[in-house]
Amino acid sequence: MFDHASRVARTRVKFCGLTRPGDVDAAVAAGADAIGFVLWPGSKRAISLDRLAALSDRVPAFVTRVGLFVDASAEEVEAAAAHLDLLQFHGDESPAACAASAMPWIKALRMRDNLDLEAAASTYVDAGALLLDAYRPGVPGGTGETFDWSRIPATLTKPVILAGGLSTFNVADAIDRVHPFAVDVSGGIETAPGIKDADGMTAFMRAVRRADG
Repeated sequence: MFDHASRVARTRVKFCGLTRPGDVDAAVAAGADAIGFVLWPGSKRAISLDRLAALSDRVPAFVTRVGLFVDASAEEVEAAAAHLDLLQFHGDESPAACAASAMPWIKALRMRDNLDLEAAASTYVDAGALLLDAYRPGVPGGTGETFDWSRIPATLTKPVILAGGLSTFNVADAIDRVHPFAVDVSGGIETAPGIKDADGMTAFMRAVRRADG
């Protein structure tokens, strides 16, 4: 069993919603473990397949390229897969739909009031991790809002990627309280949707490393 409350040696960091070459370079320079590309057309941070190909080519080895999908077809996922290392499903995908590709995947869950995380971990048993995000009706992610972190069971059987309203100012508190495997940030390192701030990314990474001690 993976006890997410057991402090990991180093909290991993994913910067999500990158859209520009310079921002990819800055994310890598800041020390990001993973870079997320939004492939859901409904997002202000969405990119095309052509842009995905160009941006993913800038990502060096040992930095994970993550594609974010919302109820995409198997064909859409496969078209993007050649430029990715990990799939992130942010919609109402079934476990079978998530596992349709041979690639590793994680499942994002929005923390609605009646969500049973232990049951979800059992349902999405093949997921590499559960990404936990704030819930807002009709919005699959990127709300910039936090949720009640105390709702995460200490003995959840999947690694936790904590998302939702994280920033330089609260990520240390989040790590101290949740001890997640990783943190995921998008709006907290932006000047506008999809426009990342290099200094903000560096400051976020420093806050994470200070929290890790």
